[in-house]
Amino acid sequence: GVTGRQLSVLDELKNLLGLDKLPEYIESYDISNLAGADNVAGMVVFENARPLKSAYRKFKIKSFSGQDDYASMAEVIERRILRYFEEKDTGEGFGRLPDLILLDGGKGHVSVAKQLMSQMGIDIAVYGMVKDDYHKTRALCTENEEINIAKLRSVFMLIYGIQEEVHRFSVSKTTNAKRK
Repeated sequence: GVTGRQLSVLDELKNLLGLDKLPEYIESYDISNLAGADNVAGMVVFENARPLKSAYRKFKIKSFSGQDDYASMAEVIERRILRYFEEKDTGEGFGRLPDLILLDGGKGHVSVAKQLMSQMGIDIAVYGMVKDDYHKTRALCTENEEINIAKLRSVFMLIYGIQEEVHRFSVSKTTNAKRK
C-alpha cells in the first residue's frame, strides 16, 4: 500500500510542477556513455515514490553510432511510445504511460522529448533533472526554466533518489535487464 508520506511527497511534486494528477507512475531515463561501449539508455520506474525494479529496462541505441545524447534520447523515447501503441491494450508494462517522465539532462533533452511526443500525439509531463558542478541533483527544468527543489526536502530526496538510481542502472553491467 501507499503510505501517507509517499502520498504527501507525490502531492508536493504535483503542486510544484502544476501536474493534473498525482505522479504515481514515474519513468526516468539516462543515456550511459561508457567509453568504447555500446550506447545504452536505462529506464527506471518509480511507482508511488518507490522503485519498481521489475519494470526497469535497457535500450541499446540502434539508429546511429558515436556519442549524441540528444539523438539517443529521441530514439529511446520514440521506441518507448511505439511500444505503448503496440501494447496499450494490456495496460501494464510498456502498455501503461507514465504520469511523469524525468530525464537525466537539461533543457535540450526535455525539448527533444517533448517535440517527439507531440509529433506522436502523446501528452506526458517531461522534466530534466539538473545536476550542479559536483554532479549532485540541483533542480528540475523545463525547456525554458529551472525549478528549484532544494527547499522541499522530501521532493528533493525523491528526485535525488531517482537520479542516482537511473544513473546506477544505466551504467550497470546487468545482463538480466530485458533488452528492448
